[in-house]
Amino acid sequence: MSDEAPWLDEAEMTTWLALIGVVMRLPGALEVQLRRDADLNHFEYCVLVGLEHAEGGTMRMSDLAFLCNGSLSRLSHVARRLESEGLIERFACPDDGRSTLARLTDDGRERLAQAAPGHVLLVRSLVFDELDDTEMRQMGEFAKRVLARIQA
Repeated sequence: MSDEAPWLDEAEMTTWLALIGVVMRLPGALEVQLRRDADLNHFEYCVLVGLEHAEGGTMRMSDLAFLCNGSLSRLSHVARRLESEGLIERFACPDDGRSTLARLTDDGRERLAQAAPGHVLLVRSLVFDELDDTEMRQMGEFAKRVLARIQA
């Protein structure tokens, strides 16, 4: 490691450690609720939500993998489980035989409806209840800027 690195000062280190704590612990806290209420892990929930918000509840698997920040291999494994439970269905893309589409089923919508109320309450409790409107907007802008840099 180079001694020329611009080391974090005390305030930056405190902020960084707090952010890392959130990044590492928030998904686990959300997953406990999702498992309890709907027998889903966080990634599976993201897949179902992504499909719910897609036009016609249908999306290319490659686009869905990108949206959920997972590899196509991971998504394919998870999709097999969700498909075996009747929560999604997969089929060849009619416009491009090389692509596979995934579609949310009625059972998938029901499972989301089962998970969503508790999920929203927990997100509000863990994140938004601690913020006033100004802080919420600032956090959103901060998150968008960091995400844009990561994705660049």
